[in-house]
Amino acid sequence: MTVSVPADVISRLKAVLGEGGWSQDPERLAPKLVEWRDRWQGNTPFLALPKTTAEVAAVIGVCAESGTPVVPQGGNTGLVGGQIPLGEILLSTERMRTIRDVDAFDDVLVAEAGVTLQAAHEAALEKGRRFPLDIASQGTATIGGIISTNAGGTAVLRYGNTRELVLGLEAVLPNGEIWNGLKRLRKDNTGYDLKQLLIGAEGTLGVVTAASLKLFPVLVSRATAIAAVADPEAAIQLLARAKDAAGGAVEAFELMGRRGIDFVLKNIPNQRDPLSEIHPWYVLIEIASGEPGAAESAMERLLGAALEDGLVRDAAVAQSQAQAQAFWSVRENQSPGQKPEGATWKHDVSVPVSRVAEFLNQATARMEALVPGARVTAFGHVGDGNIHYDVIRPDGGDDAAHSALRSEGSRIVHDIVASMGGSISAEHGLGSMKTEEARRYKSPVEVAALSAIRLSLDPKRIMNPRVHF
Repeated sequence: MTVSVPADVISRLKAVLGEGGWSQDPERLAPKLVEWRDRWQGNTPFLALPKTTAEVAAVIGVCAESGTPVVPQGGNTGLVGGQIPLGEILLSTERMRTIRDVDAFDDVLVAEAGVTLQAAHEAALEKGRRFPLDIASQGTATIGGIISTNAGGTAVLRYGNTRELVLGLEAVLPNGEIWNGLKRLRKDNTGYDLKQLLIGAEGTLGVVTAASLKLFPVLVSRATAIAAVADPEAAIQLLARAKDAAGGAVEAFELMGRRGIDFVLKNIPNQRDPLSEIHPWYVLIEIASGEPGAAESAMERLLGAALEDGLVRDAAVAQSQAQAQAFWSVRENQSPGQKPEGATWKHDVSVPVSRVAEFLNQATARMEALVPGARVTAFGHVGDGNIHYDVIRPDGGDDAAHSALRSEGSRIVHDIVASMGGSISAEHGLGSMKTEEARRYKSPVEVAALSAIRLSLDPKRIMNPRVHF
């Protein structure tokens, strides 16, 4: 799709934003036009930098009246290209960084779209509360982007996706009108829930400008451990035991294959092997409780019994916060550790937890048959069935040749996922990468309903027009 933005539209946008509220400087725009993995290179004639919700509304109003497409962008940490414009106006929320309120009685934090996740964490902690969403890019990822992609992260097992952590939203709809839905209610049964349409919509139904977020108590007891297991089947058995041993206090249960750890040790500075011997699979477990000592006791019971009966081969429990952070660093650097290894087919998929091991066995057999020598690297949030399943070119192989097979390989992986009742996008969204492919796996009835919703709110399809249905 070729986008041409008339000069008079640019002039009107400059007028409503004022000095400092826009840029056409190539150096200023450059970092916002490249996706982290370098898969998408974009372009835009104009970067809108609104500082207030009213300014966002003014920008969208001009675009709606003129039929000019616009792509919203938060911290540019998305991994499916949905935030990269290809000629559209780019609207960044980076200047909308006010935390409007933190209320420890209502357990709510009200933050504007450009507030980073890290800043939200710090603001909650100042009031003795916690916002439990955790992702590796929390220093850059912003609240608006996190909501628009329904981000998952490492604590979904206990707290759910972003969708479960939002009480209310403020947003500018595609016609330029402001919807103030910043409620703090846990219960509101008055018909359709507009905020849930906007969560995960990737900017196609409007621009999220602020959110009311759920806060939780800071838990005083926390235990973090790395356990080695023989295979994913053993990891799933250990997960079931962990749930029983901790009584619902398992916060994270992350699976990592040995190859991924080797890449981290090789390519990321200052990393240490978590255990003294090499094992085929590892699980990072975190248990947290509001009762002093409870998490540590639960972890001791879990690992002691699992070691005794051979389900766990070896384990280490973090003895300090620094050691816990070192364990997490190995997990959070799985993707950066892969990057220097060459062309990769990346898959963000989910299947029922009970079928994770089956998926890994089937998919890996098919990938190794398709590309002999392919280096499959699987890791992720096995506690909620979300696996990041990556197929790296053979060692010393050709990047271009491997990339040429990406579509064929991904179709095989996604067909396996679909056969198990899974999803081809567990937490990253559809973006430019998966929008068309999603039609293959959704029924015509569902696609028609989704398209009707979009048409009713954005009849000119100006909002992120290449994404979704």
